[in-house]
Amino acid sequence: MIAAIFGSPRFSAVLATTAIGSALSVHLIKATMGWAGLVGILSTLVLFAAVSLVARRKDLDWHGVLPLSLVVFLGWCAITIVWSRYQPSSITGVIYQLTFSFLALYVALVRDLIQIVRAVGDVMRVLLTASLALEILSGLLLDVPIVFLRIQGNLDEGGPLQGIFGSRNMLGFIALIALVTFLVERNTRSVPRGLSRYSIVLAVVLLLGSRSPISLGVAGIVLVAAVAVLALRRARPELRRSLQIGMLVILVIGTVSAYFVRTRILAIVGARSEFTYRLEIWNQLSSLIDYNQLEGWGWVGLWRPNVSPFFALDFVGNRQHTSGLNAFIDVYFQLGLIGLAIFVGMVGLALVRSWILATSKKSVIYMWPALILIVLLVTSTAESVILVEYGWMFFVMCMVKAAHSLSWRQGLALKPPTVELPRARG
Repeated sequence: MIAAIFGSPRFSAVLATTAIGSALSVHLIKATMGWAGLVGILSTLVLFAAVSLVARRKDLDWHGVLPLSLVVFLGWCAITIVWSRYQPSSITGVIYQLTFSFLALYVALVRDLIQIVRAVGDVMRVLLTASLALEILSGLLLDVPIVFLRIQGNLDEGGPLQGIFGSRNMLGFIALIALVTFLVERNTRSVPRGLSRYSIVLAVVLLLGSRSPISLGVAGIVLVAAVAVLALRRARPELRRSLQIGMLVILVIGTVSAYFVRTRILAIVGARSEFTYRLEIWNQLSSLIDYNQLEGWGWVGLWRPNVSPFFALDFVGNRQHTSGLNAFIDVYFQLGLIGLAIFVGMVGLALVRSWILATSKKSVIYMWPALILIVLLVTSTAESVILVEYGWMFFVMCMVKAAHSLSWRQGLALKPPTVELPRARG
C-alpha cells in the first residue's frame, strides 16, 4: 500500500511541484517560520523523495542521470571541509547544498521536461500573484512597509518592488525566469490562452516594477539569445555549424567591446552605484583569496555573518548580504583555483549541451533549459544566485536534463543485439 502511494505518478507530480515551490519560497519560509521551519520542510521533502525513488526504482531510467562534472564539484565542496577555517559552517553548507541537489535530481528524474516547465509555471503564478497582492497591500492599502518580508511598500511610487523574495534583484530574477517559462508554455500550448496572457503580463509588470538594472540588463541578453536560438532552429542543418561559429565570434567581440565601454553601459542602465558597491566587495575578497589561492577557504555556500572572515565583509557599504555578489569570485574564494576550474567546466558543459538541444531538437520545449541557464549565468556575474537554494536547484535540473539527453553513458543503456544460435538437428 505504501509503495503504491509513494510510487504513483500523481504523488511524484505533487512532490516535484512542492519541492520547486519550497525552493522558491525559502525567503518567505525563513521570514515566517525561521530556519527550523525551513529545515523541517526540506528534511520532509528529502525523506519523501528518497522513499518515492525506492518505490519507482524499476520504472526509471538511471543511465547517465547524474553528470560526472556535478559529482566532481560536489565532491570538491565536501573535501574542502578538511582545511576549512569554519568547519561547522562548511559541514552545514555542504549538507544544505546536497539537499537542494537531491531534490533537483528527483524532479529531473521523475518528470519530463514539459512537466517540469508546467510545474515551474504553476508555482511561479502563485508566488508572483502573492508578491503583487502583498505589494498592493503594503504600498496602496496600508501604505506601510512589511518589514519581516523586506517589502518597502513603494508601489505608489512605481517601485522598486521586492515581493516575497527579499530584494528587488531577486524579484527581477524570479520574474525573468517566470517570463521565459510562461512564453515557453504559450508556444507549447500547455495552458489555456487566458491564463497564459495573465501570466506573461504579471511577469512583465513585476520585472519592470522591480526596477532592477541587473535583471533588466539580463533580460536584454536573454532576448538576443532567444532570437539566436530561433534563427538556428530554422536554419538548414548543413548551415547550422557555420552560423554557430559566426555567432560565437560575434559573442566574443561583443563581450570584449562591452568590457571597454562598461562605464558608459552602466551609466545608461543606471547600475553604476551597484557596480561600485560590488567592486568594493570584490576588492576585499581579492585580498583574502591571496591567502588560499589553490584550495580556497572552504565551502560554505551562503555566507555566515557570525564567523570569520564573513563578519568583516557582511556590512560593506552599510548593506547586509550573504554572498560575494559574483558566483565565479565566490567559488574562487571558497573553493580556490581547483574549484573554480571545476565550476567553469561544469557550467560550460551544461550550457553547451543545452544549447545543442535547443537548436537541434524539434520541440520548442528544449529552449527552456538553455534560456534558464543563460539567465542564471549572466545574473551570477552580479549575484551568486546560481550557487545556492533555488538558483542551484534550477541549474541542476537543467544540467541533468541536458546531460541525460546527450550523455555518452546513454549508450550503456542500449542492450546488445541478441543473436539466435542455430538449433542442433536431431
